[in-house]
Amino acid sequence: MPRLVLVPGFTQTASSWREVVTALGPSVDARAIDVPVAESFAATAAAVGEAGGRAVYCGYSMGGRLCLRLAIDRPDLVAGLVLVSSTAGIQDTSEQAARMASDEELAQFVEREGVDAFLERWLAQPLFAGVPPDAPGLSDRRQLSSAFVAHCLRQLGVGTMDPMWARLEDLHMPVGVVWGEADAKYQALGQLMARAVANSIPCEVRRSGHAIHLEQPHALASALETVLAYMRD
Repeated sequence: MPRLVLVPGFTQTASSWREVVTALGPSVDARAIDVPVAESFAATAAAVGEAGGRAVYCGYSMGGRLCLRLAIDRPDLVAGLVLVSSTAGIQDTSEQAARMASDEELAQFVEREGVDAFLERWLAQPLFAGVPPDAPGLSDRRQLSSAFVAHCLRQLGVGTMDPMWARLEDLHMPVGVVWGEADAKYQALGQLMARAVANSIPCEVRRSGHAIHLEQPHALASALETVLAYMRD
């Protein structure tokens, strides 16, 4: 069985996966990595593959989009895929342009005001209301540089990446699609992705919002074990 590589979301580090890795236990060779720095979304996805090698890839939100890009570009490296609270992109060009403009405003904010001020603004969104104050990795975020956060907004945002909806049918590895019960937007997106993938394993995590690995790490570990068991069969 290939190792499990865990890729964090925007403004997160590998440490955000700590409780999920603990819940999986020693029987699963799980390794969390930081998002590498590269010049574009596709190049960053490739760098994730270079860091992880052949593996089952699980990514949360931005990390999920990077893992999806890797699975499309380098299916030889992706034995299985788990997309947590993620999407295949924005298909409407006007909506995509609006998201890019919003992310550019945020990039300028973090460059001007610093990471602490940015995180206070970012984490105040209703999307993250369910994240406990002692969730793993929250303090590590404050060690990120303004330049890195701005780079992620400009190069790795959902508005910047090419939509991948038309390529979902090309995925032939098992694909777990996970969303939180209280996360209506990503529930709808997850269901759309699951219907488009031949070997999809949809999973809803109860009593969770968007940041499932922080809100319900044990439930997410169980979902990951389901996908891994599917691969063993």
